[in-house]
Amino acid sequence: MDTATISSGRQLASKWLKTNALLSNPSIARHIPPSRLFTSANLQAMLSKYGMVVIKPVCGGGGIGVMKVSRSAAGYSCTYMAKTRTFHTFAGLLSHINRLRGRRSYLIQKGIRLATVRGRPIDYRVKYVKANGVWTFRSMVGRVARRGLFVTNLCRGGTRITASQGIRQSLSQKMVGAKKREMRRLTKIATSLLERRFPGVGSLGYDYGIDRNGHIWILEVNTRPQ
Repeated sequence: MDTATISSGRQLASKWLKTNALLSNPSIARHIPPSRLFTSANLQAMLSKYGMVVIKPVCGGGGIGVMKVSRSAAGYSCTYMAKTRTFHTFAGLLSHINRLRGRRSYLIQKGIRLATVRGRPIDYRVKYVKANGVWTFRSMVGRVARRGLFVTNLCRGGTRITASQGIRQSLSQKMVGAKKREMRRLTKIATSLLERRFPGVGSLGYDYGIDRNGHIWILEVNTRPQ
């Protein structure tokens, strides 16, 4: 395809704005992890409810600044890259997170226990591009986290495999066709929502996670997919 015919489109950095646009459709909302903007009260409430959350910059990519935070009977833990620190108090946890995030705005997502390949989390990137006024699927690939990490980004050492391989190895062969069809269906519905809310978008990268029960989650949508 002639790249000159592909629309680079509008870029929208805020994950929070995109999340809220997708939540407006009930059929999509059930695939969005419960999310809130980061405050100490929201973090405490979500840890109490879900036990494990992921916090990430509202604007950013490449897995930079993403943390996994868990609560247990012994206290709290925070994993950033390959390093996990534990804390006996919420105040200690909060101080550590605030040092890591600095002045950046963050959001909190319910942690999804992703299906794994050889013990490593896997998610999926679906690239959907508008060319000559028509949306087309450009790729659908699996990304397996580097051993010891929970983020799957290729720039963080993740491994790219085909979506079929990923679904087969993390779930089962019989789920391959159905899960790929569902990701395509969700992509089409979500894109129509985003295009109405943010006219001019022309290139989208959907990050999907499939949990251990086979439920598909939209982890985030990128308007500058790599």
